[in-house]
Parts: sequence; C-alpha cells; structure tokens
Amino acid sequence: MSFTVAIIGRPNVGKSTLFNRLVGKRIAIVDDAPGVTRDRREGDGKIADMRFRVIDTAGLEDVSDNSLEARMRAQTEMALEDADVALMMFDARVGITPTDKHFSGLLRKSKTPIIVVANKCERGAGEAGRLEAYELGLGEPIAISSEHGEGIGELYDALKPYADQGRKNKSAYKPSADGDYDDDDDAVSGKPLQLAIIGRPNVGKSTLVNHLLGSERMLTGPEAGITRDSISIGWEYKGRTINLIDTAGLRRKARVTDKVEYLSGADSRRAIDFSQVCILLLDAEDMLEKQDLTIAGSVIDEGRALVIAVNKWDLIKDKKEAMQKLEDRLQTSLPQVRGVPIVTISAKNGKGMNKLLDAVFDVFEVWNRRIPTGQLNRWLEQVLHDHQPPLVGGRRIKVRYMTQPKTRPPTFALFVSHTKGLPESYQRYMANALREDFELWGIPLRLHVRKGKNPYNNNDD
Repeated sequence: MSFTVAIIGRPNVGKSTLFNRLVGKRIAIVDDAPGVTRDRREGDGKIADMRFRVIDTAGLEDVSDNSLEARMRAQTEMALEDADVALMMFDARVGITPTDKHFSGLLRKSKTPIIVVANKCERGAGEAGRLEAYELGLGEPIAISSEHGEGIGELYDALKPYADQGRKNKSAYKPSADGDYDDDDDAVSGKPLQLAIIGRPNVGKSTLVNHLLGSERMLTGPEAGITRDSISIGWEYKGRTINLIDTAGLRRKARVTDKVEYLSGADSRRAIDFSQVCILLLDAEDMLEKQDLTIAGSVIDEGRALVIAVNKWDLIKDKKEAMQKLEDRLQTSLPQVRGVPIVTISAKNGKGMNKLLDAVFDVFEVWNRRIPTGQLNRWLEQVLHDHQPPLVGGRRIKVRYMTQPKTRPPTFALFVSHTKGLPESYQRYMANALREDFELWGIPLRLHVRKGKNPYNNNDD
C-alpha cells in the first residue's frame, strides 16, 4: 500500500538531492544556488521494499505577499497538506536558523506528521547541529547525508509506520513516468500517453497545464522563466491516462548564460526525447519566431508527434490574416510535417481545450499507424506505374519492395537495386505520396532506402 512523503525545508538544504536518491535517478535539478526548485515535483520513491510517492518542494521563505517566493511557499504548503508524512530537512552543518524555528512553529500545528531530518551529516559531521533540532519540538532528528546515502536505513525505520497505515487519498494516487518512456504499443496496452508542453519562456505553458488539471498545480506569474524543472503529472481525459509534462521555456543557447537556465533547458530537451506527443505553445501576438521553429525542429528530429497550439488567440483582431501567415510559414519552414494540427486557444480562460486534446489523440493515432505489407506494395506498384524513378547513368534503378518495420513515427524501408542511385528528389516524392495516400498528416515520416531483393519474387535478378 502506497503513501505520500513531502520533503520540505529552507532553500539549499539538500531536498532535491534526497528526492533524486529516493526516486533512484537524477530528475530534479540540483545546484549550489538557493531557490533552484520552484514547482513541487513528484516521483515514485523507494527504500528497500518500501514504495511511496515523494514530493520535492521549493524552499520555505518567510514571505506572505504576492511575490514569486510567496507563491512558491503556497505550493509547498499544498504539498504538505496532501502528504501523509513530511520530512522537515535542515543543514546540520549550519545548525538551526531563525527561519527553521519560525516554520517549526507552523508545522507543529499541521495535521501532517513531521519527521525532522538533519542533512549533511556524512561521517559524523554536523552532530552539534543535529542535537540543536531537539529544541524544535518535533521529535528526534534523523542524521542523514542525501548526497552520500548515509542514514537511509534510519529514514526507512521512521517512515515504516506510515507505510503500514497507507494513504490519505488513494484515489488521487497516479504513478508518473518522470521522463521514463517505454516503446511498447501504448495505444493497445493502456499505458499513459506522454504529453509534453513546450515553447519559449512566458508563452503560457504552466497556465495551460493548470487549466487542464483544474487546479493551481504549477507556479504562474508575469515573471519569465518561472518553471525550471520538467514536471510530470498523472491525469485523465475522457478515460485516457496522460502524463502531462510542463517544461521550462527554451531560449536560444547563445542567450543562455545562467547555469540553472542551462540545466532547465537540458531538462526540457530530455522531456521532448521521452515524450510521445509535444504541444508547441505559441504566443499569438508573437508567433513562430526562429526559436519556435528550432524547437519544432527538435521535436521532428526526435520523431515525436507535434501539435501547435496558438495561445492568447482572443487578443488577435484579424484572425484570418494571422492564421494565413502562420500556415504559410509552416508550409515553408516545416515541410517535413505537412498538415501538422494547429489549434487556437486561450489558456487563461480555457477556450479550445477539448479541441486541443482531441487533436493530441488524433495525431497520436497517426503516429502509431501501421500499414500492412501487402497494401503497401500494391500502393508501390501503382506509384511506380505512374512515376518511374529517373535514369541514372543511363540505367533505371529497380525499386523492388517496401515494408514498414516500425511505427512511432511510421518508418518505411524501400528495397532497390542500387541505393546510391535513387535521387533524393524521388525519395521526397515517395514520402509525400505516402503521406497523402495513407493520410499520415502532421507527423515525422521516415523513408530508408536499402539494397535487396523482393522476397516474394523468386525470379528477381
């Protein structure tokens, strides 16, 4: 039976390092700079045979205005409320600070049980600071080193009673992939669809995620670059399970000088790598700049399905002209995904949400499409009848056979007599014909030319 553990504490005490250790992989961004974590991040944690949901949170700040820090604190408080038990972590080498004392007073009033964790106690260091924690009135502090893995056995013992009790809200528990991706047939197996929301900074990605979830799950605000980690959240739409992944905004690499922003960008690119469908969110008032095309290109290069969502569409006066410009630019700059779905939305007021998600599942179905070999070769025969390959060096290349070895994206192998002789222009012609005749619109399509014989023709020379 699973339960939920929240990790809370001041900034830069090692919460994300412990989170990464408990989930068994480097998911949360870790840096010496304070305040790196902003949104709460969830993952499937374990210690030996114990399984639980673990939440990494932003550092607790003593603020209550409408600042970014105050909104981060509100997210942490929501995580505390949702958890079955919380680990209050502090830096034992620094000792107990006034901020620790302030928040311990609030935590004593919380309905969620608290376990005090003294971090950075490797090889007996920080023992004096650990002993100071008794004055918080929250019980015996456990000495650990999240970086070196010391004290995890003691943490297991402290969490065991809550594992036996189970979760407060079992119906809300949904495992998340946290970037893991299995290339099985998810459409058949019922596995979650991995859906990443990507785009430049401040185009409304987190606002879109919050509206889809129906709660203020992600931090939003006027500040650019609020989201730093890629956050995966389990969710359902019309009975289909989705892992919804909010990502940090991607700027041109030449403009990125901050280390944390660099790490955030790498995390976003990893989310693209392990997604299945990506929603590229554009700002309707400033859409399809060079960086948007670069992001779209990275999705296509990874072979992922793409949906373009134009946010803040309600602010555009001449909608017909704006859409025509967008379609023309896509036709010129992204011909390799002809027919990519374009959905106009307003993340702020929720317009276009159902249309957007329907487009996601439609393109996901095309991305998984497989064409039977017999049908494919009957099509090939007709294509060759209508348009033979050009002569090369006075000889015509024999196109013998075609098959589809894989989906996601649809990938085709074309067997010919001489691989070097088939012009790229003819390969593009065949790829475009495949897309049009089999309605493979809006997805990357792979065509590989191979040398070989038709296995169904024993007389083939």
